[in-house]
Amino acid sequence: MSGKMSTDLSVGQMAERAGVAVSTLHFYEAEGLIRSARNSANHRRYERKELRRVAIIRTAQSVGVPLSEIKALFDGLPKGKISAADWAHAATQWADRLDDQIETLLRLRDQMGACIGCGCLSMTACPLYNPDDRIAAKGAGPRRWNGGPEDRAEMDTSFEKAQGDA
Repeated sequence: MSGKMSTDLSVGQMAERAGVAVSTLHFYEAEGLIRSARNSANHRRYERKELRRVAIIRTAQSVGVPLSEIKALFDGLPKGKISAADWAHAATQWADRLDDQIETLLRLRDQMGACIGCGCLSMTACPLYNPDDRIAAKGAGPRRWNGGPEDRAEMDTSFEKAQGDA
């Protein structure tokens, strides 16, 4: 931490700027996600660069990225000064994960109403989207939205066909 305390933030300032509770900062620090130093009065002081980490943590959590993955990403960054290139490289590690998540959200948005909208509320008896409960053979859970790419392609095709027949 730099010796210029005027550019550093107190825990209260950091919490206010980051839009989180002081206890959240303490938790993030205990988990090794952010760092602080202590001044001569033993008060926490945060470098302003920690604001970026908190912003990434909060945003990643809001889309379902677990803290363990966030920590792994941060652990791969240099310990000293982090360059724009370092952050860009770190961002590429989540690109595929986020693309998959975006696809899932789009599928949910586009298809959720059709299943509920017909009124039958039964995926096992649905003659349009799931005749003979064939989706059950693909595995448990919401296979139409969260299954593997081959599951989704087959089910999306049957969905699109049923939409055209309706």
